[in-house]
Amino acid sequence: MSISFKQLAAVAVIGLAVVPGIAQAESFSKLAGQNYAVGKLAKSKAGAYGWVVSNGSKQFFCRMDASLAYVSKKEMVSFTTSGRMIKVDRATFDARIGGPDPSIPQWSDLQAGRVKPADVGSCTPVR
Repeated sequence: MSISFKQLAAVAVIGLAVVPGIAQAESFSKLAGQNYAVGKLAKSKAGAYGWVVSNGSKQFFCRMDASLAYVSKKEMVSFTTSGRMIKVDRATFDARIGGPDPSIPQWSDLQAGRVKPADVGSCTPVR
């Protein structure tokens, strides 16, 4: 039993037409503009930090893109790509960069889901 080139090409075209509808990533800015609600900070099955963003019928998991966050006047945290959280001395960090950085989010804001688009990575559908 031999498969012809035409049959193989037809199957490939159909397969490629179906794939984009299966798992399309969305941007957080686009979802926020469509009035999606942002949940509290959570961890994915793979251990990555992020937020579930939903509108009632559709849900997306948006990965955290922030690598640092202020915890208090004396402490901050850093996040590794594997999802580990490392405590950092804020005074040492601020002295090294020349003062507090207003672009670094507060840990309490990240936990509560009060995020800025700069702190959020790609959003993928929740299955």
